[in-house]
Amino acid sequence: MQLMPVDPYPVSRRWRLTGWLLAAIWLVFLNVALSRALAQEELWRRVLGVGSLVAFGLAYIFAFEWGRLMRRAGRPIPRRRAWTILGALVALGLVGIPATGGEWMSTLVFVCAAAIFLLPLRPALVVVALAVVVPLVLGRLVPGWGSENGIVFAVLLASLAMFGVSRLAQRNAELQAAQQEIHRLAVAEERARTARDLHDILGHSLTVVAVKAELAGRLLELDPARAAIEIADVERLARQALADVRGTVGAYRGVSLGTELAGARTALAAAGIAAALPDAVPELPTERDELFGWTVREGVTNVVRHSGARRCEIRVGSDHVEVCDDGRGPAGEPGGDGHGLVGLRERARRLDATVSVGRRPDGRGFLLRVAVPAAGR
Repeated sequence: MQLMPVDPYPVSRRWRLTGWLLAAIWLVFLNVALSRALAQEELWRRVLGVGSLVAFGLAYIFAFEWGRLMRRAGRPIPRRRAWTILGALVALGLVGIPATGGEWMSTLVFVCAAAIFLLPLRPALVVVALAVVVPLVLGRLVPGWGSENGIVFAVLLASLAMFGVSRLAQRNAELQAAQQEIHRLAVAEERARTARDLHDILGHSLTVVAVKAELAGRLLELDPARAAIEIADVERLARQALADVRGTVGAYRGVSLGTELAGARTALAAAGIAAALPDAVPELPTERDELFGWTVREGVTNVVRHSGARRCEIRVGSDHVEVCDDGRGPAGEPGGDGHGLVGLRERARRLDATVSVGRRPDGRGFLLRVAVPAAGR
């Protein structure tokens, strides 16, 4: 069974040693009890007193370090094990009574500090209350132990200080857990973005490559010169797709409406689909230009791959872009969203734009429309 949990946020060896020293330095307040033990004339009393105090100090440091690692790991401190540790501390303090006399009660200060650090607030307050009562009662009942008002004050002060330390440790653990969650979500978002971009890029490029390769195969015997031209285009498109993938991985690739319109003209021509494209496009903000470019790319990819259309028209305005055809729509399912349309909706959401997918109002084809609200102009 593993006694000490693994530190989920490991630090340098020097800072780890510093943490141990911060826990151990407070043990200097056991000096009076230690001096009392060393002053004993009988050897067995000296050995018992010094041994019990050393064991007490090591147990306290262990308790502090164990509780700290549990908090940093974001794991609840097992109640039974915490009570066992506190019981061991009390027992070690009591064992030293033959050598330390009434000074053993100085160990109650550390018992209370450990209780505050390891237990929930209410049980910890019960321990503190008992530690306050014990010195007052025993100081009057046991001859020679005298008044222990100083111990009572030390117990209350140590408990208050450890309450602040424990709350600080808890907040730090929560902050570290939040940072880890933010990092995890950022990584997940970046992976989703990369996957979406790769799908959009390769889906479009490979669709055109497949269409041109099929055309070249048909022309190989009928028109070898034209087939060679189509094969050269396949090679060029493959190299461009590879460059786009590298650009996406390096986060340097950009999409523009003008570039995508030019690519759409080539893709539609290769597929034998009549194209009606605008000769000029309005000046658009960078983000809107990129969104409209992605819309053209996704729309044309679906037209070429799924629609069975004979004609495709692209219309561009300052606040909208439309890709319409006279075919049946993606996979024969109007309104069906593939990965590309899901990615397009995610991009549109960033600009509060709306994505409309479905049959044309006249029922004679399929329409993809992305519109930016008037407030975004």
